[in-house]
Amino acid sequence: MEPIPLTKAPLDTTDKDAVLAALDNPRMEGGGTYSIEAEKLLEKLIGSPCAMLTNSGTAALDMAMILANVTSGDEVILPSYTFSSTATSVVLRGATPVFVDIDQHTYNICPDAAEAAITDKTKAIIVVHYAGVACDMERFLDLGRRFNLMIVEDAAHAIGASWHNHKLGSLGTLAAFSFHATKNISAGEAGALMVNDERLIERAEVILEKGTSRRQLIRGKISKYRWVDMGSSFLPSELTAALLLSRLNRLDEINQSRLAVWNYYAGHPKIQSLLKSGLIEMQTHSPESSHNAHLFCLLLPTADIRDRLTQKLKSMNISAYHHYLPLHDSPAGQKFGRASGSLRNTQNISDRLIRLPLYSELRNDQVDFILEAVHDFLVGEGTGA
Repeated sequence: MEPIPLTKAPLDTTDKDAVLAALDNPRMEGGGTYSIEAEKLLEKLIGSPCAMLTNSGTAALDMAMILANVTSGDEVILPSYTFSSTATSVVLRGATPVFVDIDQHTYNICPDAAEAAITDKTKAIIVVHYAGVACDMERFLDLGRRFNLMIVEDAAHAIGASWHNHKLGSLGTLAAFSFHATKNISAGEAGALMVNDERLIERAEVILEKGTSRRQLIRGKISKYRWVDMGSSFLPSELTAALLLSRLNRLDEINQSRLAVWNYYAGHPKIQSLLKSGLIEMQTHSPESSHNAHLFCLLLPTADIRDRLTQKLKSMNISAYHHYLPLHDSPAGQKFGRASGSLRNTQNISDRLIRLPLYSELRNDQVDFILEAVHDFLVGEGTGA
């Protein structure tokens, strides 16, 4: 069996054509035709009044914290089980990330833990839709209303997923998508900020344009543009936007092909056998939500078994990895943030979770090969059975 990577972006001839066409365009900097088309398509796909392309999901989160007026002395609640960018966006504003636990079934931020962490310093809650599985947005939107907090969606994993027939990324005041190489829709390095409160759009444009009123000039509202607010170089190039646009046009096709692989995994006799024997657990989600097959992950009995299985699979040229290490226990997390309440689920899931390969072109025979290896290990040498 040939090496099986953890993930691989689906490359279509339309992707190559789009990039070559962008090379022939005299405008290469961000904000051009391809960027505008991609933003309009995102608005339609997500159901948001405003999408702004950024050079990464991290940049979109950074913009979100500026728009939320997060500043020194503020606190922002977020899960400890997430990528560092979720927290660094808070730290860069001089504020304190407050790490809370996740739900043991969905692996998403726990609403009860978040509510218990709210203080008079809390400015916002960042909810992370782990693996494209929706957080309990009803609870979080209620917290936002009751405590006058901004709810920001870190939807880095979640393009195309939904909650109660609403696309993730359309529910919070602001939302950040990532189009990193590991994501369902990849442009190498790119992202998008969804601005769902129209009152914030004009300022978001200024922040995106390095703190200037340049977009007002483009629309003919002013004769000269000036530096009017904070901002940075958040735009992607037109080459990146062209590739992104090509792949966004195939979002449903790409997600459906990934879901077919995910469903083949989940319904496989080897998986069902392991579930029945209690040797693995799987992430669950609300029946009112639909995920986008961003990850296929298993929860194993112990950290030692997870680590030994990972090495076994790698020896067979099967890429398999753990995922996030808890931020509250990291050097930067201890320096810049604080933990609130027990983070038992965070540590437990971080210790035991393994990610298996998942991408559109993964064949059934490759999944068979992977799961045969997982099953044999777990019922044999892995558990001592």
